[in-house]
Amino acid sequence: MSRSHAVAPRLAYPSLFQRTTLASAVFLACTSLAHGETESIETQQADTIVVVSTALKVATPLAETPRSASKVEREDMNLRNAQTIPEALNYTAGVLAAPYGADNKADWLKSRGFDQSFYRDGLRLFSEGFYTWQIEPFGLESIEVLKGPASTLYGQTPPGGIINEVSKRPTDEPYHQLQLQAGNWDRKQIAIDTSGPLNEQGDIRYRVVGLIHDNGSQVHRLGTDRYYLAPSLAIDLGDDTQLTLLSSFQKDTGDPLAQFWLPTGTLHDTQYGEVGSDKTVGEPDYDRLNRSQLMLGYEFDHRFNDTWSFAQNFRYNHLDLDLRTTYGLSVNDEQRTINRGLTYRDGTARDYTIDNRFVGHWRGDRLEHTLLLGVDYQHLDIDSREADAYSFGAPLDMYDPDYGNYTPVQSSDIIRRDITREQLGLYVQDEIRLDDRWVATVGTRYDHAKADNDNRTAGTGFSLDDEEMSWSAGLMYLADNGLSPYISYSESFEPTASTDINGNAYEPTTAKQYEAGVKYAPEGFDGFLSAAVFEIHQDNLLTTDPQNPYYQVQTGEARSRGVELEGTAYVTDQWKLHVAYTYTEAEQRKSTNEDYIGKQLPLIPKHQAKLWSDYSFEGGAAEGLVVGGGVRYVGHSYGDQDNSSEYRVGSYALLDAMARYQLDENWQLQLNVDNLTDREYVASCNYYCYYGQRRSILTTVSYNW
Repeated sequence: MSRSHAVAPRLAYPSLFQRTTLASAVFLACTSLAHGETESIETQQADTIVVVSTALKVATPLAETPRSASKVEREDMNLRNAQTIPEALNYTAGVLAAPYGADNKADWLKSRGFDQSFYRDGLRLFSEGFYTWQIEPFGLESIEVLKGPASTLYGQTPPGGIINEVSKRPTDEPYHQLQLQAGNWDRKQIAIDTSGPLNEQGDIRYRVVGLIHDNGSQVHRLGTDRYYLAPSLAIDLGDDTQLTLLSSFQKDTGDPLAQFWLPTGTLHDTQYGEVGSDKTVGEPDYDRLNRSQLMLGYEFDHRFNDTWSFAQNFRYNHLDLDLRTTYGLSVNDEQRTINRGLTYRDGTARDYTIDNRFVGHWRGDRLEHTLLLGVDYQHLDIDSREADAYSFGAPLDMYDPDYGNYTPVQSSDIIRRDITREQLGLYVQDEIRLDDRWVATVGTRYDHAKADNDNRTAGTGFSLDDEEMSWSAGLMYLADNGLSPYISYSESFEPTASTDINGNAYEPTTAKQYEAGVKYAPEGFDGFLSAAVFEIHQDNLLTTDPQNPYYQVQTGEARSRGVELEGTAYVTDQWKLHVAYTYTEAEQRKSTNEDYIGKQLPLIPKHQAKLWSDYSFEGGAAEGLVVGGGVRYVGHSYGDQDNSSEYRVGSYALLDAMARYQLDENWQLQLNVDNLTDREYVASCNYYCYYGQRRSILTTVSYNW
């Protein structure tokens, strides 16, 4: 990886003076601390090392962060021509990309055996049920991955960690690109990315990113159209004050691509053979996925003096969803026809997040402190019209489907549901350096999280009201030879959105992680290597009530432990190599069903190995040519809690290849082929089985000026 990288944007967190007296007091108290003598940490960003902001909410070199984190740069996404967020993270250690196969309802990932939260520019992208986001990767500058529990800085999150998607921003120098793309499955796309200063002084800068694409899919008759536009504006309000306005609009129109088949006909052939990945279990003339996503926000940064700075982020999100998706329920005795159900969602999700932080940095003779004080607030409202038909249409012949034998959902079948979620958090973190050798971090956070789920049609519902404290700590030693061993501890919590047999709200699930590792980035070595071992304990999981199987009790526990190895380096000036290996032993540790104890958690493979390499030719007839390729290996997994053979998904390895040729200083031609051998495979099963992405061929012509 190149040692010259753009610094990730500051993840700033705004004030809440209108929310509570406590939040106001913190805000005023922090303001009163804004004095000092030494240089602000926000200005100490070396541009010759990889810098991440997600791990500590303060821009910090990746090699000096006592947590396991990864970063995917824009150039990585360009080389691999990533069309989705999972594709962009295909080669990241610890991440299981696209566990549910080729799906366009959401960006599905697993990290260290668990789910994770998605963030955009440091602010939460709320997801609730089917009201989820799918982000256009062409609008991103980088993706940062923080692995493991992260509630100390982010509040309610699952144990898998944080995926932070960093938007493209206005540039100081003019930059313009027009891109045309075509591929198999009738893919057609035109995209533009233009940026630069708006005045001679250069203190007002703009960027406009947009695309239009029309894309079919490996499933016959199904496809998606997308319109995306993301204008942004950066304004220098003074030498010490900057304001960046960020916005995006995305509209997807088409079909839900993920198919909910069963093991019969996919994992296990019948006398009629295998159900192909080109078939749909749905109703092509009735199913649909129409979604509009609007994001409006800003980032504000101000430096009071050489010690204290303040940063504030705000974003409003609006999502309109119109979803109808038909899925398999059960296979009939003759193993040829399948009974089906339908999910219907039509509604709107609105959320806003505001987050502020004060950062103080000062240095003594031997000690250096970076103090982070923050307060944030998140709010989500969903107005949903929904139906779940557990018997929809006539049984479908899986091998020779005849569509159209169904009755549409009637208005009498639809219920009205309102969902509200909010979170107020106060956090503090101190990073201490001793003799430029030892780095110690310690942090804590208080959260107040509330949720309401009301069925307005039935007049029923439930509420959650949780308070949690989260802690984290880390210690790292920076040796002269570039080796940096570290240990760390972190916690997370996540409210459980249901009630027990007595109608009482469950306690939040909680998790804690212990991690030890080493990072290697010596001077003169153009690369970065890391190794980590981890153990995550998750408590308060729901398991079946032994007294009443229709309800659950909160006595389950899970444990995930493993090893992650990751490295990126230039072997020569032209040859770059990236390798990653993950071992994940994710097991159920406590359950009311003893058969589940000690079994691997569903969907999670124990082994993943990834290798990517590319070579840039210099001189001669091949000048301007870049060739590359990779292999992705995913070990076997299970789809049920007792690891039965019925739901065992075999391992698979996929090959990717690319070639790029710079015709002249303006024109560039690129070819990408993913799943080069066109392997048909089942990505996973969790009662339903999901086919993975078949061979994808993309040709891209770019004009830069």
